[in-house]
Amino acid sequence: MSFSSADAQSLMEITSRPPLYFVSGEGSWLTDDTGKRYLDCIQGWAVNCLGHCPPQLVKALNDQAGKLINPSPAFFNEPSVALAKRLIDASCFDRVFFTNSGAEANEGVIKLARKWGQKKKNGAYKIITFDHSFHGRTLATMSASGKPGWDTKFAPQVDGFPKAELNNLESVKALIDDNTVAVMLEPVQGEGGVIPAEMAFMKALRELTRENNMLLIVDEVQTGMGRCGELFAYQAYGIEPDIMSLGKGIGGGIPLAAMLAREEVSCFEHGDQGGTYNGNPLITAGGIAVFDTLAAPGFMQSVQVRSEQLSQGLLALSEKWGMKGERGMGMLRALMLDKDDGPAIVDAARERGPEGMLLNAPRPNLLRFMSALNMTEDELKLMLAWLDEVIAQVRA
Repeated sequence: MSFSSADAQSLMEITSRPPLYFVSGEGSWLTDDTGKRYLDCIQGWAVNCLGHCPPQLVKALNDQAGKLINPSPAFFNEPSVALAKRLIDASCFDRVFFTNSGAEANEGVIKLARKWGQKKKNGAYKIITFDHSFHGRTLATMSASGKPGWDTKFAPQVDGFPKAELNNLESVKALIDDNTVAVMLEPVQGEGGVIPAEMAFMKALRELTRENNMLLIVDEVQTGMGRCGELFAYQAYGIEPDIMSLGKGIGGGIPLAAMLAREEVSCFEHGDQGGTYNGNPLITAGGIAVFDTLAAPGFMQSVQVRSEQLSQGLLALSEKWGMKGERGMGMLRALMLDKDDGPAIVDAARERGPEGMLLNAPRPNLLRFMSALNMTEDELKLMLAWLDEVIAQVRA
């Protein structure tokens, strides 16, 4: 089947898409209907943590599809229990609730924090979030987000999300009142420009929330599942949050996300939370395959090696082209450009021949890299070489 712009009109218009029609993928590569291959440095916005069609995920889905797909979340099933146990054993949390998307996980986080506030803190409901943060596209998670312009897009917003400034503890303190129940942040603001929380800030934030009987929530939809060099990014800061959301990489490309909480915070009552597909055995069996790959001996060490290679490679390009450096954690990194030609670089990389490359520019002066965690050394070298070539073409 080849791409047809007429047929594509049946899809609702939500974004500008290039006339590409992808038909297959393997590892770090995608192939379109013309046979052209693309080195994928986006991977579904950090979703495909093991690349396209990883064999262990494909096998797990095929095996489980022949056994049991969806018995209803009103009953236990083996894969969901097994995946929950793995997540608990690998983290500081005690309970898991599976969802279908990161936004849904964050909706659950907000509801759980407010429930805790009702039961433990005289009805406190406000959750301090941060400028330039991104927590999802539902009404509540958009309200929690600090993305410019989102406060009016589907007004009125859901109340209760005052915004502080990342890495500025005083700005958090200034927002605390008797109705404040929690602080919620991404360890690295991905959509906001790949801006990491500083070590001292994160530690001080943990102490501040404890002193004020508030919850600390980490949104690890993008930073979790090995993306930042540890299984969960909070572990790199040496702290223990109260609630965490996971998404994207937890399913390796399939619709899986989760909310995790400590036992004393897990205060939902029957009927407070649910979902038709949540924790179904087909998807959680895939999650087990992804988790076991990430947790295998040596895997996270290899991620750290590739991360260093990426960081050094981006720094070298920055120095060569007079750019403004790079930043990030693990395999979530950004090249800070010295001019607003990010979109032009993205277009030129995609149109490159005979093979293309898929890049992301969340801001005009920044390129974001979310390659597969198991991208090879040679593939990363190729990406850096092609990026240098494309920059030279755009800036000629």
